Amino acid sequence: MPNRLIHETSPYLRQHAHNPVDWYPWGEEAFRKAKEEDKPIFLSIGYAACHWCHVMERESFEDPETAAILNRYFVSIKVDREERPDVDHIYMTAVQAMTGHGGWPLSVFLTPDGVPFYGGTYFPPTDRHGLPSFKRILLSIVQAWQTQREELVENGHRVLQHVAQVTHLREEGDLSAQLLEDAFHTLASHFDEYNGGFGSAPKFPQPMNLDLLLRIWRRFGFDRALVMVERTLDFMARGGIYDQVGGGFHRYSVDAMWLVPHFEKMLYDNALLPRVYLHAWQITTLPEYRRVVEETLDYVLREMTNEEGGFCSTQDADSEGEEGKFYVWTPEEIERVLGKERARVVIAYFDVRPGGNFEGKSILHVPAPPDVVAERLGISLDALECIVDEARQALYRARARRVWPARDDKVQTSWNGMMIATLAEAGRVLDVAAYTQAAARAATFILTHMRREDGRLFHTWKDEEARVLGYLEDYAHLIDGLLRLYEATFDPQWLRTARTLADDMIDLFWEPTAELFYDTGRDHESLVVRPRDVFDNPYPSGNAMAADVLLRLGILLDEERYRDLAQQVLRQSAGLMGKMPAGMGHMLAVLDMYLGPMKEVALVGPRAREDTRALVRATFAPYVPNKIVALSDPNDPETAEGVALLAHKTPVNGRAAAYVCQHYACLAPTTDPETLKAQLVE
Repeated sequence: MPNRLIHETSPYLRQHAHNPVDWYPWGEEAFRKAKEEDKPIFLSIGYAACHWCHVMERESFEDPETAAILNRYFVSIKVDREERPDVDHIYMTAVQAMTGHGGWPLSVFLTPDGVPFYGGTYFPPTDRHGLPSFKRILLSIVQAWQTQREELVENGHRVLQHVAQVTHLREEGDLSAQLLEDAFHTLASHFDEYNGGFGSAPKFPQPMNLDLLLRIWRRFGFDRALVMVERTLDFMARGGIYDQVGGGFHRYSVDAMWLVPHFEKMLYDNALLPRVYLHAWQITTLPEYRRVVEETLDYVLREMTNEEGGFCSTQDADSEGEEGKFYVWTPEEIERVLGKERARVVIAYFDVRPGGNFEGKSILHVPAPPDVVAERLGISLDALECIVDEARQALYRARARRVWPARDDKVQTSWNGMMIATLAEAGRVLDVAAYTQAAARAATFILTHMRREDGRLFHTWKDEEARVLGYLEDYAHLIDGLLRLYEATFDPQWLRTARTLADDMIDLFWEPTAELFYDTGRDHESLVVRPRDVFDNPYPSGNAMAADVLLRLGILLDEERYRDLAQQVLRQSAGLMGKMPAGMGHMLAVLDMYLGPMKEVALVGPRAREDTRALVRATFAPYVPNKIVALSDPNDPETAEGVALLAHKTPVNGRAAAYVCQHYACLAPTTDPETLKAQLVE
C-alpha cells in the first residue's frame, strides 16, 4: 500500500511512496501528530538525482525491520530539498554545526516543535567504515528521548541559536576595488596549477568564481586571472565531468583531475557553466569554448525541456541501479558502433582502455591535446576532428538505446531563470535565434503556469500544479532572465514584467533593519528560523542576484530606490566579502558592476533593419560585463516608454545610431559598428 507521498508531485517524494515507512510530507499534519503522540521527528532530506539517497532508500527505507522502528517511535517526514530549499538550508546548517560536515541524504532528528537535536547524512544498514548503523542510531535516539529528553531539547535550542546566527550573518564595510583585488589573491592561493579549479578532490566547477576572475582580468589586467580561468575551462571541457558524447556537465568530480564525475546532471550547472564559456569565448574566440556552449545548451533543449518549454530539474546519476552505467564504454562497445578503423582513432582520442578507468569501463575524456593525438595516430588534425565529430553522433545514437537515467521533470522558477538568462545572452552573442526563442518560450511558461492571478510567483510546477510560494531566489533569478531576454529581443514586455516582479520582491522579502533580503516571503509559513543568506552555494545567493538585478534596473529606469537597495545589500556584505571571498563570487561581481564604469548603451533604429542589427551585434561582440543595453525603435514608440536611458535619443541622419553613456552622460552618437566596439572596450 502506498504511503502519503503518493499524493505529492515531487518525483523524489514519489520515489518513496511505496516504502514501508509511514512517510509524511513536510506540513502541519506531521507536526501535529508528533505533538499529540509525543514522538520525535525523523526528517530525511534529499533529491531525485542523489546517488546516496537511493542507496539509503534501498538499504533502510525499504527494509521492513527499519521501517517498523521508524513507524513505532517516530513521525517520519520526507523533504525534496529542491522543492523546499528553506527547510534544507535550516537543517543542513544545523547538521553542519553538530557534525562539522553535511550532504545528502540529510538525516535530522527534531522535537515536535521542529528543533533539531541530532543529525547526520548517510547511515549504513550495518556498522561499517566507522559509521554506526541506521538502526543503532534510531534505537539510541529512542532511548535518549525517553531518558534524557531535557538534555536533548536544551542541546537543540543551542543548535538553533547557532543556526540563527549563521543564517543571519552580515558584516558592514566599505565598498572598494581592494575587495576585488584581495579576492583575486585568495582564489589564486587555492588554485590547482596542474588541473585547474580550486582545491583538491572532490572538485566543484565554481562558475561564479570563474566569472569573477574574468571581471578581475578586465578591471585590473591581471593576466594570471585569465590563465586560471582558461586552464580550468580547458580541463573541464576535456574531462569526464563533461559529457563528451551528449554535451552538458555532471555535478562535480570526485578526483582532482575532473575525470570521474558524480554523474547526476543539474539544470543550474548547465545554465551557469556555459555562461562562463561564452564570456571566455568573447575574450579568446577559441572554438572549443563556443563548442561547449552550444553542445551544453543543445543538450538542455533536447533532454531537459518539457513539451511546453519549461526546463526540468535534474537527470539521475544512476541507471539500472548503477551509478554512471549510462555514460561509460568499453573498447569493444565502441568498435561495434564505429567499426575497427574509426574506433581505433576514437579510442585513442578518448583514452578508452581495457579495464577502463571506472569500475571496469571507461569514462570518455581527452587527456592529451587533439594535435598530439593526431600526431600519434599519423593523421591530420582536421581528419581527427572530423572522425571524432561523426563518432560523437554515432555514439550518442547507440547510447540512446540504453536504459536512460531518470529525469526529475519538475520545473523550478529560480533554475529556469538561470537557464533563460544564459539562453538569451548566448542567443544574442552567438546570433542563434533558437536559443533566444527557447528563452522566451520558457519565460512565457513560467509567467503563465507559475504565477498566481495576484502576481505571486510559485517555486515549483509538476503535473499541471504549481506549488510552494516563490522564494527570493525565484524572483531574483527570474528577473535576471527577463532582463537578459529584454536585451536579446528588446521586447518591452520583458522589461515591464521584470519591474513588476522587482517591486513585488522588495515588498515580500526586504528587511529594512538588516538592509538585506530574507530568503522567504513575509507571507511564507513560520519556520524555526526565517532564513537569510548572502553566500553562494552551487549558484548565486538570492541577495547577490537581487542586488544585481536592482542595480541594472535602477540604471535602465533611473530608479534611485533600486540602486539604493542594491548598495545597502553590498554594504552589509562587504565585511564578509573581505573575509570569505570564495563563497561570495557573485556578490563580488555585483560589487565590480557597482564600482563601474558601467557602459550604458542606447540603440536607436528599426529593430529589423540591417544597420540597427549591425550595431546590436557590435554591442554584444566584445566582453564588456558591466553594460546595460536598451533599444528604441522609431516605428514602435512603446519600446522607449519608461526607459530613462532612451530619453531624447534619435537616429543620426536617418541611420541607426548608438549612444554609449556613463551616468547618462553620453559620447557622440555613432552609426559605425567598429567605432561602437572601440567605445565599449576603451
